[in-house]
Amino acid sequence: MTKQNNVDNDVVIEPGQVALSTWRRILREAPTVRLAEGARAVVDACHATILELIGTGRPIYAVNTGFGKLATVRIDNDQLEKLQQNLIFSHSAGTGELLSDDLVRLILVMKAGALAQGYSGVRWQVVDALLALANAGVYPCIPAKGSVGASGDLAPLSHMAAALMGMGEVRYQGKVLPAADGLRHAEISPMTFGPKEGVALINGTQVSTALALAGLFAAEDSLRAGLVTGALALEACRGNDTPFDARIQAVRRHRGQQDVAAIYRRLIEGSPIRESHRASLKVQDPYCMRCQPQVMGACLDNLRHAANVLGIEANAVSDNPLVFPAEGDVLSGGNFHAEPVAFAADIIALAICEVGSLSERRQAMLVDATLSGLPAFLIENSGLNSGFMIAQVTSAALTSENKMLAHPASVDSIPTSANQEDHVSMACHGAYRLVQMNDNLVTILALEWLAAAQGVEFHRPLQPAAPLADAVQRLRVEVARLDQDRYLAPDIAAAKRMLGAGVLGDIAGSPLFDDAA
Repeated sequence: MTKQNNVDNDVVIEPGQVALSTWRRILREAPTVRLAEGARAVVDACHATILELIGTGRPIYAVNTGFGKLATVRIDNDQLEKLQQNLIFSHSAGTGELLSDDLVRLILVMKAGALAQGYSGVRWQVVDALLALANAGVYPCIPAKGSVGASGDLAPLSHMAAALMGMGEVRYQGKVLPAADGLRHAEISPMTFGPKEGVALINGTQVSTALALAGLFAAEDSLRAGLVTGALALEACRGNDTPFDARIQAVRRHRGQQDVAAIYRRLIEGSPIRESHRASLKVQDPYCMRCQPQVMGACLDNLRHAANVLGIEANAVSDNPLVFPAEGDVLSGGNFHAEPVAFAADIIALAICEVGSLSERRQAMLVDATLSGLPAFLIENSGLNSGFMIAQVTSAALTSENKMLAHPASVDSIPTSANQEDHVSMACHGAYRLVQMNDNLVTILALEWLAAAQGVEFHRPLQPAAPLADAVQRLRVEVARLDQDRYLAPDIAAAKRMLGAGVLGDIAGSPLFDDAA
């Protein structure tokens, strides 16, 4: 059965004007999505324009011609539906792991929002069918690999479009089904695509953009958690709070630096640990402690820039050709080229890498008795016990893996389609690697949370500042203090699971991004 509508859970989107917070909700909460009133009229007008232009007999790329290098081949009117069908069949060439249900849901809604802006020439039924799949929880099985980010995400989006035709497979309630069976759960019939509809569905950047948005949202969550774990590590090492003074940040002028320094000041304000040792604080701590506002602030500024780019792209019309009903024109261009998304994904990757790199350096300081003033490797009776020795090695390994993964994807290109499509963006796999990078980062921060909490507790009965004492207490709900060596993997897994669930997010404060659209 189709998911029952719950008006309180509905999201009504105005095509082209969807906020980042709404995309985040669609990704993470699976609300019922409806289009705003008035969307159908512009879609119908655009489709009528395509039909009128076909009647004139003029050649229109991808409507009555071949595709790519075959654009000079003219297709007879009685073969136009076959042309679109063949396009989907031949382009369903993706491979690799299947994208998750939440990502596919975001792709479906994003594609529907693009087509509903009335520049793509499709029937309203196509837009409606995409939303029907999303709202029923019927998710086309889309392989993650096969797109070079121009002309759009052709292979993965073809698997999406094939499902609307009853071809391929879908996932419903966690089970993989033939697409034809899945369509019945969404209460829609297999579709035959008319002129322009197949190419409109597969020519676009929605897969790359959905992957990049998911990476962005996860990176924001981790940056907020990293502010808390970084402040907690500062407490454990009895670090100096002077570098967080607002006056230092003000003369540097970067907004991100000023914003994160304000969060740090709130997190460490009134620390009993620091106040008890204020007379003996080091004048200058190592950079991993002292330069947190500068590094984390730069990461925040870059994530905000990526958020702005992706907020625009998620609302963009990125297929080709585009139909302009008012003028009766069909224009071939290059909106499918995902270079903006590729750059944004590279920027997100750099920020993820640096948040983790700074965290790993703090962990190295925590386990080094000469730098931290804490017991070696954060354990009593060290020698018999190794404590956090290898936990820090794991963090170092993941940090270096992220450095490798952070190599820019956008600087690569490889010609395709017999050199017709001779420069491509590599946005899709540039965004897909963010999944692994974010997973690594959550683990790195979980390891810091464990180590910093352990370090702070060596100062008992003195307590850290109240927000950080709360962070330690939340950890101790599931992970006990390490009094002697024990099998450590479950502790790491528990801390990682808690961070992934956003346990520290509210301690850092409100979301860090403007709600750009």
